[in-house]
Amino acid sequence: MSAQKSSLWTTHTFLFLGFVVLLSYLTYFHHYWEPQAVFWDENYHIASAQKYLNGVYFMEQHPPLGKLLIAAGEKILHPNARADQYIGTDYATNFPPDFSFKGYRFFSAFLGWWTASLLFLIFLLITRNPLLSSFLSFFYIFDNALIVHIRGAMLEGPLEFFCTAMILVFLLLLEHRERQRLFLLWSTLLGVVFACIMTTKILGLVFILLIPAVLWKLLPDGRTIGRFFVCFLLGFLAVYIAVWHIHFALGKRVVPTLPDNGYYQASPASKQLLATGRTGSFLAFPILLRDAFGFIAHYNRGTPRLDLCKPDENGSPFFDWPIGARAINYRWETPDGNTYRYLYLQSNPVVWLTTFAAVILAICLLVGSFLAPPRQPLTHRFLLMVFTGLYASFFVAVSRISRVLYLYHYFIPLLVGFVIASLVLMEVKKLGRWNLTEYGKTFGLIVLAALIFVSFQFYRPLTYYEALTDAQFARRAILPVWELTSVHGTRTNALAVAKNCGN
Repeated sequence: MSAQKSSLWTTHTFLFLGFVVLLSYLTYFHHYWEPQAVFWDENYHIASAQKYLNGVYFMEQHPPLGKLLIAAGEKILHPNARADQYIGTDYATNFPPDFSFKGYRFFSAFLGWWTASLLFLIFLLITRNPLLSSFLSFFYIFDNALIVHIRGAMLEGPLEFFCTAMILVFLLLLEHRERQRLFLLWSTLLGVVFACIMTTKILGLVFILLIPAVLWKLLPDGRTIGRFFVCFLLGFLAVYIAVWHIHFALGKRVVPTLPDNGYYQASPASKQLLATGRTGSFLAFPILLRDAFGFIAHYNRGTPRLDLCKPDENGSPFFDWPIGARAINYRWETPDGNTYRYLYLQSNPVVWLTTFAAVILAICLLVGSFLAPPRQPLTHRFLLMVFTGLYASFFVAVSRISRVLYLYHYFIPLLVGFVIASLVLMEVKKLGRWNLTEYGKTFGLIVLAALIFVSFQFYRPLTYYEALTDAQFARRAILPVWELTSVHGTRTNALAVAKNCGN
């Protein structure tokens, strides 16, 4: 390791890392169990978690790891006297007044908290500057949409953590590809974290594109490529098989009130395995996995398409996501009849619009570097190509999905956009007629971090369920495309008006 790389790990680095950890604790983990009320997909995920806790067989549209972690949080903390109220349904309702969400939300909020530290390390590897890395971490630490969603019993907390971990391991692998032991370690861990992604949400499949990026850097060394593949596959298969096997082994009990009398369209072979209590056998694994994949495909075929003419439609077209459309009202209540509490999936506009601008600028830098190469070549052109390609590939993939999608499906490219922003920061040398020195970049980033924090505070009531008057709420509906709508308003989508719905 060079002297430059060694100098990264100074006292200042650990102080700034501690600063990031503290801030992310305050935004993501502090009092994560509030509000003590269910919202969005928690109804589904808590019901699934209770099935794991009680050994009930079930199938679902998502792979098992995220829901296993939700169940593990309840098992470890055990804040509720009962954990079996919802094993006979896929949608939990009528939560008792004393029901605690502390266990079910634990791992999502916990991993969401520590994602910030992984991002700091990513920024550190790119910028080689702990001060810049800490302020770049503000993109994640103070984003209102990420915070409100990840603090729930959701799948996105683990998913964002694993996606961030894969980016970090990818960068470490490239950095240490000349050091055999570290190279083999990072190659194995790359397979491990990719398996964690693929057993949490299939939408994370886009990260497979990091594999050809690794191979490109390893060419033409066939022996090293072979070692990489062996380690990657071993890490991937070990975790992937283990997670699915745990899912199958836990599901021994059939509850007739569940769909298809508790069998979820299982094949006769799977029914026989359930009847004989052999779902934990590795010989049963291929049969059960085939049925699970079949159910995922069946479920997604039955999911409705986006229909902006529906008054209660919460979905949004993918091309609206980078600017924060459409916001989703997860729940609301009125504490006194004069003010209202909202839990809203609302972006921090400074974060989202800056990230989108960084992606556009990255594309311009890359196109310019090919069409009119600058005197000073791009320092991080390969990484810019990789992460800009990853961002664009996500949108190509979701454009092919016919089912309704929601604003939080943008979290994966948003995360990639944060990395792109850090690369752009390092590549931009001039702003108009002014040369951008390191001091100038630091000052500009501090100003941006301050704007991010102010914007976070402005939208804080929608994130932490704090009371607002109608006038205060209306002041936060800055862009009509967000469709921030109070309980007294009517949601009117511009695209729906253009479609002339109802005529």
